[in-house]
Amino acid sequence: MPLVVHKYGGSSVADVEKIRNVAKRVVQTKLDGNDVIVVVSAMGKTTNNLIALANEITAAPPEREMDMLLATGEQVTIALLAMAIHAMGHRAVSMTGPQVGILTDGSHSRARVTHVRDDRVREELAEGNVVIVAGFQGTTIDGEITTLGRGGSDTTAVAIAVALNADVCDIFTDVDGVYTADPRVVKNARRLDVITYEEMLELASLGAKVLHSRSVELAWKYRIPLRVRSTFTEDEGTLVVHESMIEDMERVVVSGVTADKNQAKVSLRDVPDKPGIAAQVFRAISDAGINIDMIIQNVGHDGNTDLSFTVPRDDLRKTLAIGRDICDKIGATKIEPAENIAKVSAVGIGMKSHSGIAARMFETFAHAGINIHMISTSEIKISCVIDLEHADRAVQLLHDQFQLGEVAAAS
Repeated sequence: MPLVVHKYGGSSVADVEKIRNVAKRVVQTKLDGNDVIVVVSAMGKTTNNLIALANEITAAPPEREMDMLLATGEQVTIALLAMAIHAMGHRAVSMTGPQVGILTDGSHSRARVTHVRDDRVREELAEGNVVIVAGFQGTTIDGEITTLGRGGSDTTAVAIAVALNADVCDIFTDVDGVYTADPRVVKNARRLDVITYEEMLELASLGAKVLHSRSVELAWKYRIPLRVRSTFTEDEGTLVVHESMIEDMERVVVSGVTADKNQAKVSLRDVPDKPGIAAQVFRAISDAGINIDMIIQNVGHDGNTDLSFTVPRDDLRKTLAIGRDICDKIGATKIEPAENIAKVSAVGIGMKSHSGIAARMFETFAHAGINIHMISTSEIKISCVIDLEHADRAVQLLHDQFQLGEVAAAS
């Protein structure tokens, strides 16, 4: 019997009526002859409300206790969805991440999945149950509750799909697929029928909020087909697969444009220009679990240089605290933050074989009077840090430049 994994985000289970609608879709999938595992997020704004409660208690809640608190949100949803399926006359069992056997490392608030024990889930499926799993959470080998960070339910779903060798993992959300740009910003954004893992990973890591980047990594590594679909329609959505499964790849040069507004830039001034200093700086930041994206080191002057890098804005306060300590240790004069920035990126598998994309992107910004602060490239993406106030306009301009709103994207 085919095995299908469904994942429903917070907006899909925001109230009782929506939970009932999800139950109907899940039951129909079961009646169509599939084994079904369902991964759900907390209802609506539950996670935000729990964070607000913690902040009322203290401005700096311990990360372990935050995990204990936030993991409760999904537990509400799994129980209610199981009840809804039972009320329809079908069998379901709800399970927390630890009950399923989702093992993680010990990094509270941003844990990584290390292993999924599949025996209990297989037993429940063999009994004819729909298995409903709390997303976003797991447990360490020592029994500590952990959470996987924002968007972690996507990762839970794919990890389970990998562990049980599912035929497909459907990510249901409030949008009906992956678009060439955020349709709330770009009115002529076009839904893609198919996209590669590589492109989806870049888009997810660059600000597109449709899928969590770690879930795409997992799916790509183990070749689990992903589908991004709407909870509220029957559309097939967007299929995320390996490049080899998509025909005529050379036709599309740029597949999407995105803006990441959760960025901050940190600059260390008058850093001693000698071997080992950069390693010392970035080791300290890495050891704090902070992901660094772009890095620029200016040409040295009088034995010193300036070093700038970007981090998620949510990590800025922690980065500044570490950075001030580093400045004292290495003899840098000061540390300067910049929060009003955004990273705008163009992504496309066709960039591997087409030249001139960077030039067109830079010319577009130049004609619009948009200054570029930092640039980063890979085989299939070009990213520019610009002022936050220009982010939406920049996305629209690039979307027009690469003709992404047309049915057949031109090169």
